[in-house]
Amino acid sequence: MNLRTTHRATLRLGVLISGGGTTLENLVTRIADGRLRNVGIELVVSSRRDVRGVEIARRAGLPVEVVRPRDFADIGAFSRTLGNVLTHAGVELVAMAGFLCLWRIPAPLRGRVLNIHPALLPKFGGRGMYGHHVHEAVLAAGETQSGCTVHVADDEYDHGPILAQRRVPVQPGDDPATLAERVGRAERELYPEIIQEIADRGLWWLE
Repeated sequence: MNLRTTHRATLRLGVLISGGGTTLENLVTRIADGRLRNVGIELVVSSRRDVRGVEIARRAGLPVEVVRPRDFADIGAFSRTLGNVLTHAGVELVAMAGFLCLWRIPAPLRGRVLNIHPALLPKFGGRGMYGHHVHEAVLAAGETQSGCTVHVADDEYDHGPILAQRRVPVQPGDDPATLAERVGRAERELYPEIIQEIADRGLWWLE
């Protein structure tokens, strides 16, 4: 990736959620207090209606759309609707933030969708590997390190070019909850850092 820095207007971000909205809340807080600069959240899309993440978005005054896979005949229809909602809102970059639904990324957004995963990909990724399932698998495998990965998402679970990783130790006596807290702290730092890089350098940095 070219390291040239360019000035750009506010990066228009869309955030995809499915649950508690911890990652969304972190982004909202950092934009509000100035730690995440030149970034605006244009739209939050949730795959579920009654989740804490939706309430976080509404309290922050953000537009919210609910697009549920169960309301569509197939993944193609779901993906087209999700893509249309995002592009209609003028979203330039999409941040998957605990979004658990596989979707086929439409052409206008290809290479413009990020995901953060609570493990060091390519290990411990794929269908069903989210939340405590990931941390349980890391501990069961006897790993001495875990961490998080920010990558450009594609049409497979937890797949696509890796942009950055942050490692944390697995400590003696860890259980899934204690490991999750340590990984979560790393996630809350790394994801905004990568989004800030894109805001500072321009979307072409992802190419």
